[in-house]
Amino acid sequence: MRNDLRPRRTGAVRTRLLSVTGGVVAVGVVGSLLLWHAQLGDMLGLAADKEPVVSSVSAPAVGAPPATKPTHTPTHSPSTPPKTTRTPKPPKKPVRTTKVSAEESIDGLSPKLKARLKRAMAAAKADGVTIRITSARRSATKQQRLLNEAIKKYGSYKLATRWVLPPKYSAHVLGKAVDVGPAAAMTWLNKNGWRYGVCRRYDNEPWHFEALTAPGTKCPPREPHAVAKSD
Repeated sequence: MRNDLRPRRTGAVRTRLLSVTGGVVAVGVVGSLLLWHAQLGDMLGLAADKEPVVSSVSAPAVGAPPATKPTHTPTHSPSTPPKTTRTPKPPKKPVRTTKVSAEESIDGLSPKLKARLKRAMAAAKADGVTIRITSARRSATKQQRLLNEAIKKYGSYKLATRWVLPPKYSAHVLGKAVDVGPAAAMTWLNKNGWRYGVCRRYDNEPWHFEALTAPGTKCPPREPHAVAKSD
């Protein structure tokens, strides 16, 4: 009886072992398939998350470069107005760099001498000669100062008055005399002044002129030098 039962039990054990082994193998295969499927799903998911890059450049025509939208570059900040270049306008009148003193102006002269001298200066300019006023009307104070300096220079009142008269006798203080320069102006006015009634008065002062005659009339003979009336 025991010998008959052993083979049967051995076969049953083998059958159970094969069933278990097959189940394990099946479970392993199914697990491998599930793992591979999961990995494949992850890969497909990652690929699905990435969106394809679409170029903003439109399709070019045959033989033509791709069409792109023009880019506008601002030339200035919206808050800052654009700078404009302006051409500076030239001054209407030339700027004089040196100021003319009262003595270098003919405004203080007598109306007769002023009018005659204007015409003479215009004529001289037409001949290419510029007459400059070096001294016109003087104040009595300045005339006295010049006389005092002349007395110190020449050593006496008599000699000094040959060049500078006292204020009460001076034609400069009265606005009836004018000193001119440079030498070319002295020469031109001495030669042509009579046409305008302007004459040189003293031999020792080629720069000193007065209205001594009517325009177009010959000038009177010159005096050697000035003489104070009190002498």
